[in-house]
Amino acid sequence: MTVGSQKDIEALKEIGRIVAVTLQEMKRHARPGMTTKELDEHGGRILESHGASSAPKKVYDFPGHTCISVNREVAHGIPGERKLMPGDLVNIDVCAEKNGYVADTGHSFQLPPYDESIVRLCDYTHQTMMKVISSLKAGVKINEIGRIIQSEARKGGYKVITDLCSHGVGKSVHEWPQIVPVYNKRDKRTLREGLVITVEPFLTTGAEHVLPQRDGWTLSTLDGSFAAQHEHTIIITKDKPIILTVA
Repeated sequence: MTVGSQKDIEALKEIGRIVAVTLQEMKRHARPGMTTKELDEHGGRILESHGASSAPKKVYDFPGHTCISVNREVAHGIPGERKLMPGDLVNIDVCAEKNGYVADTGHSFQLPPYDESIVRLCDYTHQTMMKVISSLKAGVKINEIGRIIQSEARKGGYKVITDLCSHGVGKSVHEWPQIVPVYNKRDKRTLREGLVITVEPFLTTGAEHVLPQRDGWTLSTLDGSFAAQHEHTIIITKDKPIILTVA
């Protein structure tokens, strides 16, 4: 969507804060021995307490309040009876709606004990996301997002999952524009003031594509490599973007 009023901005800030708080509390609650369903239900209760609801559940009938992906899973992991284990790489993706407005956020982290290579992957992916965000404003070409992600991944010694994209958001889960995470010189579109989008790089230790699993939702790496994702929802302005998904 493109914001048309201060009311839009305030409503987006509200749902952005809710999904950020939900993700933050889920991460704090995550521990070895609990199931991903238990963790998801904790997130669902937080959303409900703020008057929000899961957008993927509402729009796509996703079987969970949030997406929880573990280790070689990249995205859209279904919460279930899988128990978290020490050292697991966990990704939580929270996308929720309140009063017709939608915000989306994601975060990858490792449960202790920590592996330096996994921690670096998570940290570097977050740094890449923030570098992209700090470079965006009205008039910048949309393909700059993919160029920076691809360039930063190469500098860090990582690959990019090319079939998972950043995207427009605000009134629904996925809106215009779809933004590929690699440089496309033929893409002449530019960012416009007020546009609401996600920035969500997926960096990996090897894979560049995902493999759908039998459950119809979960996406995993083809080669068993690890992947990390971080995601913010932002509003494009004439200057620095407004980051909505902060607690």
